[in-house]
Amino acid sequence: MLQILLLEDDEVLAETLIELLESENFVVTHVDDGEKALDTTFSHQYDLFLFDVNVAHLNGFELLKSLRESGDKTPTIFITALTDIASLSHGFEVGADDYIKKPFDFDELLVRINALLRKSYHSYSEKIQAGEFSFSIEKEELYHGNNFIALSPSELKITKLLFQNLNATLQKEILLEYLGDGKEMSEGSLRVHINKLRKIGLPITTIKRIGYRLASS
Repeated sequence: MLQILLLEDDEVLAETLIELLESENFVVTHVDDGEKALDTTFSHQYDLFLFDVNVAHLNGFELLKSLRESGDKTPTIFITALTDIASLSHGFEVGADDYIKKPFDFDELLVRINALLRKSYHSYSEKIQAGEFSFSIEKEELYHGNNFIALSPSELKITKLLFQNLNATLQKEILLEYLGDGKEMSEGSLRVHINKLRKIGLPITTIKRIGYRLASS
């Protein structure tokens, strides 16, 4: 399931958002200040950040600026009461992908989240094709034709990254970092998972000394 890091210091709003997002099958990690959010990103990989701006210790703008400078490209939406053009402009300058002003309708937020997730897969469609296989972005599920294929957590992580980088070479170092989720992982383990995905039939090509590539056809 898709993982969201929510930075929000309004307890009532946070509880409401968590309930609504979990009802849409998102997994939500909630923190109430910027330093906690930064620490959390060091130990866990997320599919989306939802950041309030005016929070303690490290505001949302400073947090995202730090993350972007460290190379973190996780799609990010600011949720904030700041409505002036200068704040809006600054939010995009530090690396935001979208910006929604409080108070907002949850359905609008959900539309923006799903659109941004599709964008992270370089797709305007909810499903991405790779030969006879398709990957559902919103459900995070792999299909062969109309048949659902069950994957282990590690296999799903690899599949997600391959579909996000369809037709491009994905460096093995990136895969190892993503799979390890803050822990060290061996190249041997990675090869085992890749081979299991190949047995399913996914057209994964090894790019010698670099990494792997999933072709769309």
